[in-house]
Amino acid sequence: MEEENNKVTLHGMWISTYAKKVELALKIKGITFDYVEEDLSNKSSLLLKYNPIYKKVPLLLHRGKPVSESLVILEYIDETWKNLQPLLLPEDPYERATVRLWASYCLQISDTMKKAFISATDVEGGAFDEFFEILKVMEEGMKDFFPGGRSKICAENLGLLDIIIVCSLATYKAAEEVVGMKILDPEKNPFVYSWVTTLLDLPLVKETLPPHDKVVSRLEFIKKNGFRFQSNI
Repeated sequence: MEEENNKVTLHGMWISTYAKKVELALKIKGITFDYVEEDLSNKSSLLLKYNPIYKKVPLLLHRGKPVSESLVILEYIDETWKNLQPLLLPEDPYERATVRLWASYCLQISDTMKKAFISATDVEGGAFDEFFEILKVMEEGMKDFFPGGRSKICAENLGLLDIIIVCSLATYKAAEEVVGMKILDPEKNPFVYSWVTTLLDLPLVKETLPPHDKVVSRLEFIKKNGFRFQSNI
């Protein structure tokens, strides 16, 4: 009965960078959860019931209560399971506030990359300019925030920013392959490039993120057919 009262269920979608952030956080913390794959063209009755405002993934159900919006869910996980390491947010109030600020900014990466990809019929037409500007700001900001770099990362010391950056840029190689241009350049963004590639090599991250070939296939379909932009994919 107690186990049922503490039940955790995540509603997500395999290619949703937002849902993958929550899935990775749960795995990092070692939290047992059920996963429900949603078809966003035919949303489940539970998703519509528990997230009636946005009707999107991710949706976390804990003890029968819904929590929505990826950043809100990530903080909820950290607050609810404080006894489980690692802590996703630092305990120091100032550092915590700074991480929250950068996390909010970093979330723009996913949206701007998707919008750029959708409009990138002409890759020379500046579709990725906004995305590259965000990467530039992240590059400079993260070098200051992590003066020692982020090369010594393992599943036991991942934090909120690690989760957001790796899931936001998880499909960059697939996007490069489909669009035919460099999206994450090691020369222009050496810190972010090294950070993301190090994270992508972690076994826990690899098992959580969608397979490269499957992503390429989906992106090629989108490039060919187009689709209505949805912010939670």
